[in-house]
Amino acid sequence: MKEGLAGKIAKLFIGSKLTVLLMIVFMIIGVYSSFLIPREEEPQIDVPIADIFVGYPGASPTEVESRVVKPLEKLISNIKGVEYVYSTSMKEQAMVIVQFYVGEDIERSFVKLYNEINKHMDIMPQGVTFPLVKTRAIDDVPMLGLTLWSENYDDYQLKQIAQELSDEIEKINDVSAIKKIGGRNRQLRVVLDKDKMAESDLDFLAVAQMIKSNNSQLSGGTFDKFDTEFTVTTGRFLETTEDVENLVVGIQQNQPIYLKQIATIHDGAELPKNYVSLGFGQASEKARSYNSEYPAVTISIAKRKGADAMKISDIILEKVDHLKQTLIPPDVHVEVTRNYGETASQKVSELLMHLIGAIIAVTFVVMLAMGWRGGLVVFLSVPITFALTLLSYYMLDYTLNRITLFALVFVTGIVVDDSIIIAENMHRHFKMKRLPFKQAALYAINEVGNPTILATFTVIASVLPMAFVSGLMGPYMSPMPIGASIAMILSLFVALTITPYLGFIFLRENEKKGKKKAEKQLNETFIYRIYEKFEKPLLENKKKRWIFLGITFLLLLASVGMFFTKSVAVKMLPFDNKNEFQVVIDMPEGTTLERTAVVAKEISQYLNTRPEVVNYQSYVGTSAPITFNGLVRHYDLRGGSNMADIQVNLIDKHDRSAQSHEIASLLRPEIQKIGKKYNANVKVVEVPPGPPVLSTIVGEVYGPDYKEQIAIANQVQNLLNNTQDVVDVDWMVEADQTEYEFIIDKQKAMLYGVAPQQITQTLNMALSEKAITSLYDEDASNQVGLVLALDEKEKSTIADISQLKVKSGMGTMNTIGDLTEIDKGISAKSIYRKNQKRVVYVIADMAGELESPVYAILGMTDKLNEINIPEGYALEELYIKQPDFEDDYTIKWDGEWQITLEVFRDLGIAFLGVIVIIYILIVGWFQNFKAPVVMMVAIPLSLVGIVLGHWMLDAFFTATSFIGMIALAGIMVRNSVLLIDFINLRVGEGAPLKQAVIEAGAVRTTPILLTAGTVVIGAFVILFDPIFQGLAISLMGGTIASTVLTLLVVPLVYYLIERKNHKI
Repeated sequence: MKEGLAGKIAKLFIGSKLTVLLMIVFMIIGVYSSFLIPREEEPQIDVPIADIFVGYPGASPTEVESRVVKPLEKLISNIKGVEYVYSTSMKEQAMVIVQFYVGEDIERSFVKLYNEINKHMDIMPQGVTFPLVKTRAIDDVPMLGLTLWSENYDDYQLKQIAQELSDEIEKINDVSAIKKIGGRNRQLRVVLDKDKMAESDLDFLAVAQMIKSNNSQLSGGTFDKFDTEFTVTTGRFLETTEDVENLVVGIQQNQPIYLKQIATIHDGAELPKNYVSLGFGQASEKARSYNSEYPAVTISIAKRKGADAMKISDIILEKVDHLKQTLIPPDVHVEVTRNYGETASQKVSELLMHLIGAIIAVTFVVMLAMGWRGGLVVFLSVPITFALTLLSYYMLDYTLNRITLFALVFVTGIVVDDSIIIAENMHRHFKMKRLPFKQAALYAINEVGNPTILATFTVIASVLPMAFVSGLMGPYMSPMPIGASIAMILSLFVALTITPYLGFIFLRENEKKGKKKAEKQLNETFIYRIYEKFEKPLLENKKKRWIFLGITFLLLLASVGMFFTKSVAVKMLPFDNKNEFQVVIDMPEGTTLERTAVVAKEISQYLNTRPEVVNYQSYVGTSAPITFNGLVRHYDLRGGSNMADIQVNLIDKHDRSAQSHEIASLLRPEIQKIGKKYNANVKVVEVPPGPPVLSTIVGEVYGPDYKEQIAIANQVQNLLNNTQDVVDVDWMVEADQTEYEFIIDKQKAMLYGVAPQQITQTLNMALSEKAITSLYDEDASNQVGLVLALDEKEKSTIADISQLKVKSGMGTMNTIGDLTEIDKGISAKSIYRKNQKRVVYVIADMAGELESPVYAILGMTDKLNEINIPEGYALEELYIKQPDFEDDYTIKWDGEWQITLEVFRDLGIAFLGVIVIIYILIVGWFQNFKAPVVMMVAIPLSLVGIVLGHWMLDAFFTATSFIGMIALAGIMVRNSVLLIDFINLRVGEGAPLKQAVIEAGAVRTTPILLTAGTVVIGAFVILFDPIFQGLAISLMGGTIASTVLTLLVVPLVYYLIERKNHKI
């Protein structure tokens, strides 16, 4: 037999002493790499996102939109690489969010952005603040949350301890951003008495002016005397409460008026702007001894890019433990309320265990078929392959996360195949004893080596196209095909170098002394007899043949039909089993902080009774530490008296049977019942399994008139509320909030000698709680603000406020109410835009039977006809892109739906690409146009198993299921290649076609069943991972179905095509 490439490679290594050394070196390198690669849970996603904040004092939302937002959007849209520009025009300020394409270079993108903004600052209107650009990245999501709480200390004291603690944590390497949430800062509050001020002929502005001018200190310079230089400093900053109390702010009848005569001065905690508290659920042991809620301050800590979350969180927690002796008082408790380092290492260890499990299971299968020696050969070749793969991960700068590791688990069953095919064939030839061992080994390798190389490349060809999935899902997908392809190339290398060496040592049949065992002929073996029994009638009997093919075809049609009957539902990705979720509370605008706190408190009390909850932190008036979701939804910018978040931590997933998604769905109705009572919109938000989106379902309403857009959006919101399985419906339109406008009578004011600016500044100072200057304290890490204010009861009605007085140029005191008219109206609402078009967002989530947004959105089409639209207009529905024109009303569906569509579209294209590449490879190898078609019969056959598998296990057909289906294409074609190559070999040796078909089937059945077995067992390990379940089902179901059918259908079809060319 002529020597092929495979044989030449094997010949070099089969007797070489170097092979052993290579094995040892590869193993050491691999183990070393696995310690060097940083571990984290989520893959690194490079999506440059930047937020741009611009202030424009005094402007209405519409003015902000036309003067600031539109020009900014235009500039930013011109930058190459920008995908989306979102903007919100609010009163006196604007926020623009820029999102670049996935995979754009982060630093370069931001340089382009800064450049473009700075270059065009001259076109900004006067009075606009300089744009503040804040960049965002996946590493801004805090990986560690420490919550300080106490029964004895209040939030003001806790904030000071938290400040000291975070100063210490910041010294640790690789810690990037630290945020303290909750607590109150120190403030010096000067509460003015308006009656006493009027008596002393003083107004707000005069007092403020006096305080500011008394708070100055400056280096005066130097002078020389007796050849020595002396420095001079003038003035003294205000340092203590006494300094402020004893300020002279005016003179009356030649007597000084001190500030303490007309005001009360408080030095201490500021008025609460938020309430943060911590409580325990029934799953915690602390619930018995601490059954209330306690004031708390949360420190959230983010890491630097590429750093190992696991190591850093360990270092931080060790430092905190150490600081308990010196810095943190014994009755202040530190609760770890988030530790992504720990969850990442758990996930990584869990997947590594899966990996080891898969390797052992696969070895066991091989042992059953080929004895313990065969098992050993295969067992030794797998770790070497993985060791090299880990090294390549390290070189490619990948981290060990659930995606990269998963690529290894997914590939375990496939990696073994090359070694199995070669080892099995050597084993068979050694048993035949026709040639001396070394020649037998080389002959065996030549026989299957080259088709093995081809077969491996078909599998690689089937996986690689998935690396080209676009959009946010790309980074989630690409490590998998790339990692798997690397592993397969390396496995081929191992199979052609190390396996022959091991096989040559272990698989030799010992010569028994005395009598020789008679060699079994092929047609006497058990497998041959069974195979002949099934295949021969199909080859010989026309009727049986067509019945068999007909049944197969019907099965195929039936399984595809299941998608249309919703027996198998399509979804992007199922939820992962996490240990946390968030409750997001939105009250109508105009709700006070205390009222919002009542709602949060009541929901917290419900959570307190749940056995699944370990602890919860309630953040009223501010935002909880963001999760991966909050990064895109900008939850960290939430704040204000009508908003609250509750972070809920569940018991570890190993200690409960329910998935976190089930728990969230179970608690949602109760939580929302409490919200309804207070007219609050409450959402239960989970950590998304895939890329974060604004919401699962997002409806964007475009059109020519913003008021009408809002009206249509409201109707869409009502429709969603009445759609089955749709929950958490909300929209981004603020509720009406009453606004009083003081309209200054300019003529009257000027007659009295009062400038209108005096009135606007007085009201701003009295009501805005802004610091006018600061107290001098060298050691404070935050400035201590000095605030002028009215007593709370003196500003509780509009009449009280209009009683404030201003001093005219003539020295008389005038009441503001006399110089103004008060107009009651409704606050102007924010204007949202996306890619330079005005839009109104409606958002919703899914929970229930069919959790896939696909069905909810497809079901909406008929309902949209019920919507009332202004006359002469139509309502269009779009799925993939924004409308080109705004002269009609349009609703575009976005959110998870958009990603689902894009991913399935890209995977579909990848699948077609795979089929074309495989066809080309096979034509190139067999030099025959018909043969590849036969081999590819196996691809649709795998669908039968895949769909049935999903249906039997009641699982969603997800993006990972699709990946499994694509990968299967390669694996199944590989079996066909080996079958048909063997038929051709036998025919070439002079066997009749029918005989060759049956022999090939019989000889290749063992390795085909073995490779199928290894794929199934390798996949079985991941069946219990909620996200990758789909992939496991695809691999298992598809492999089982198509292996059985491949063994029978492929030789049959090949026989039908080829029999004309042969004498039968």
